[in-house]
Amino acid sequence: MARTREKRARILLTGGSGFIAAHVLDYLLARGHSVVTTVRSQQKAEWIKSAHPDTSKDNLDFAIVEDISRPDAFDEAVISDPPFEVVIHTASPFHYNVTDVKKDLLDPAVIGTTGILKAIKKSAPSVRRVVITSSFAAIIDPKKLAGKTYSEADWNPITEAEALENPNNGYRASKTFAERAAWDFVEKENPNFTLASCNPPLVLGPIVHYLNSLDALNTSNQRIRNFMTGAAKEECPPSGVNFFVDVRDVALSHVLAAFQGEAAGKRFFIVADKFSNKQIAEIMSEKFPHLRDLLPTGNALKSGDFPATGTPDFDNTRSVEVLGIKYRSLTESVVDTVKSLQAVDQK
Repeated sequence: MARTREKRARILLTGGSGFIAAHVLDYLLARGHSVVTTVRSQQKAEWIKSAHPDTSKDNLDFAIVEDISRPDAFDEAVISDPPFEVVIHTASPFHYNVTDVKKDLLDPAVIGTTGILKAIKKSAPSVRRVVITSSFAAIIDPKKLAGKTYSEADWNPITEAEALENPNNGYRASKTFAERAAWDFVEKENPNFTLASCNPPLVLGPIVHYLNSLDALNTSNQRIRNFMTGAAKEECPPSGVNFFVDVRDVALSHVLAAFQGEAAGKRFFIVADKFSNKQIAEIMSEKFPHLRDLLPTGNALKSGDFPATGTPDFDNTRSVEVLGIKYRSLTESVVDTVKSLQAVDQK
């Protein structure tokens, strides 16, 4: 498939200090783009700036957006001179403790997504493409696992009533409702921009964001940290959904989806392969012999194996054919993650 030539562009990247966004930023700067990234505080802006000391203000600037769940949160951030051509929206509302699923999860997720789309339509008519970070949580039907093949055609059928039952349901619903709201907005409002979404499952891979300690680690990589610290030695935890992708492939997917003409109006299920926590532990044991005494072995690994009832399958054809993604292996992802976490630990 012929792919669109990527020209230098002015890009708004939301949530710039996040796990995925930090890699998106690296790709954008390496490809010569001019980026403004939103952060919650000036301190986070300084952290990112210090990681790119040779990058000029013309190529990397910042906008402070303290609370993206406010309806007007992005009204000023979308205005730029020179004007933006692309928006990559990775930011999601920040939750310390969920006490009210609707108030703490559902409403902020939807407002955080529709708010930026409304701001773009109103104040940034030069934007031609918006890419949003969604999730496999917006694709999966937890009642359909073994024997089901998932693709972009699938939507999580969760209802608001089910979402309110517990925070886990609330999280999945927040991703589903926010992405649906984005597609509904484009259909009803007919803005100048086209939309694409990237829907990854569990995201592993090296961290490039600016942690002070492993305690501040993104949720996905916590399982690898727990193996490294011996926290999972007695019993390997269950894997959860048995699909993974490397963060660098997720980040590159966002960049490619921003520029490929064929990506307009499409969801992308960004998934590399199946995995189990047992496999992760075995890779770590093979590649990092000094960690073996901290890792589960023998019977302690069984609980982290693939479920006996089977797992769903996946179809990532669209991401491969339209975006041209070549997915990293589980081994490469785990090895690079461990190395990056060791570097943080040695700070």
